[in-house]
Amino acid sequence: MTKDNLFGGTGPATRAIHLGYDPSTENGALTPPIYLTSTYAFESAEDGVATFAGERSGYVYGRSRNPTQALLEARVADLEGGEAGLALASGIAAITATVLSLVKAGDTVLVDQVIYGCSYSFFANHITRFGVEVIITDFTDLEALEAEFAKKPSLVFFETPSNPNMRIIDIRGVAAMAKAAGAVCVVDNTFSSPIIQQPLALGADIVVHSATKFLGGHGDLLGGIVVGSTDLIAGIRNAGLRMITGATLSPFNAFLILRGLKTLSLRMKAHCASALAVATHMQAHPSVAAVHYPMLPGFAHRELAQSQMSGGGAIVSFQLVGGREMGMRFINALDLIKCAVSLGDAETLIQIPAGMTHATYTCEERLRFGIPEDLVRLSVGLEDIEDLILDIDRAFETVGSPLAKAGSSK
Repeated sequence: MTKDNLFGGTGPATRAIHLGYDPSTENGALTPPIYLTSTYAFESAEDGVATFAGERSGYVYGRSRNPTQALLEARVADLEGGEAGLALASGIAAITATVLSLVKAGDTVLVDQVIYGCSYSFFANHITRFGVEVIITDFTDLEALEAEFAKKPSLVFFETPSNPNMRIIDIRGVAAMAKAAGAVCVVDNTFSSPIIQQPLALGADIVVHSATKFLGGHGDLLGGIVVGSTDLIAGIRNAGLRMITGATLSPFNAFLILRGLKTLSLRMKAHCASALAVATHMQAHPSVAAVHYPMLPGFAHRELAQSQMSGGGAIVSFQLVGGREMGMRFINALDLIKCAVSLGDAETLIQIPAGMTHATYTCEERLRFGIPEDLVRLSVGLEDIEDLILDIDRAFETVGSPLAKAGSSK
């Protein structure tokens, strides 16, 4: 069996470790090297001209591409089932470079109403300044969404599960509508990673990631990834990366994300198992008013989640009986679990979206779009589950039961 066949016919964990790299071509180095260069020399002037013209493959300048980035791009594209990938400096860079490459003044963009706060601000407050109409609507209501497609959007954008309330959007359904309307369908797959969800296989055209999160996995880098067809990615590289944003991922960060990919499959399995255990435990606690987790029995979109995800992911959102004040007190009472706004790290992190990651939404928008002021978002890490449960229970003991306090005041 050839190496190409081996890499093409094995599981995602194996491909994430081995695909696209042969140590024998790099002096036997088992770990791919970091190419710390901004500039590439050509054998001749003719060679340089041909490379710039795209008549031959090769590297011309570090802003456009680097061999360390290229390996990362190939591996993530493979995991997502895409033809090509593009590495950028952050998740927001991945989104903005993609959109700015594909839309122009006069175009219409459809965006789901619940996405990461900075993504929302880009669509609602910034790209509109350049003559792009943005329609923000509920992508979980396919019947209402279909009516919006009559406005002939050029691009649609959504996350699933949505950050922070964990709504699940039917990727197949939305992608089919987008295709019929001639729109490019872009899905942010950060929460799931390609290990538990592959939007391209469900009909999406482009997948974006904040590689800062699960792909890197250790909270020590910033990065973004775009995956799609060869033609789409080439256009985004040449316009969105090279000419518009210049948001190049550093070779060292590409190296760190490649290292993270080696354990991605193992980490996602652990994240999913622990998150489900935490969600189940919290659902049974009398101080918890609601828990939002895709694979939890009783979750509104559980059947849809099971049809397009192989696991529930690491994020658990919940609301406490005592409201936002109780949620803040609960966070402050935790010891092992840290208050921080990222996710996908080895450490378990917790935050209040309405006052942190989604403060870019107005209070009225959060109310209208289903982002409660008292919602707490928990990114379950890789600690022993017994220690996480103990920390959660101790925090509940510290803040006390709001139900008990209400009863004692009567």
